[in-house]
Amino acid sequence: MTKRKGCRDWRWLALWWHHFFLLWSTIDGQTRYSIPEELKQGSVVGNLAKDLGLGLSEIFDRKLHVASDAGKQYFSMDAGKGELVVNDRIDREALCGQSASCVLPLQVVVENPLQSHRIEVEIRDINDNAPSFLTQEINLKIPESVGPGRRFPLENAEDPDCCCCVFNGTAQLSSYWMSL
Repeated sequence: MTKRKGCRDWRWLALWWHHFFLLWSTIDGQTRYSIPEELKQGSVVGNLAKDLGLGLSEIFDRKLHVASDAGKQYFSMDAGKGELVVNDRIDREALCGQSASCVLPLQVVVENPLQSHRIEVEIRDINDNAPSFLTQEINLKIPESVGPGRRFPLENAEDPDCCCCVFNGTAQLSSYWMSL
């Protein structure tokens, strides 16, 4: 009886290791790219064929295509080179608002045999919006007797590129410049 039980334990252990390696290859196999926002159409995100271990002929033969969960197709496949390219300009603020991270999940489907790969493209923010004040003009009355280095408080400025912050001259923005 102990011999039979030992055989059964060995099978369970082999089955457990098999599932472990299947899960590990699924977790370990996710591809992630990172690009700045506002890239022009046709810009290369990465070599998808190489990263998925596919040859250029396999892209044609197996009908590889990219599907987006975002509703809009921001990316497409350049089948001649095996590269994932930008389809349309991506405005991070319009796509993700003020969230700290902006990641677009994509599904890459390869047929014959059917395979599905999940990839992610992180959209990094570039400082394409200047901080702005709510009012266009600020009038300060500065007496002639004031010495150099004197500070005058200004209203808060807002920056659409900065997630969840308002600049008040002391936070992340070190100074304001005034023109006379």
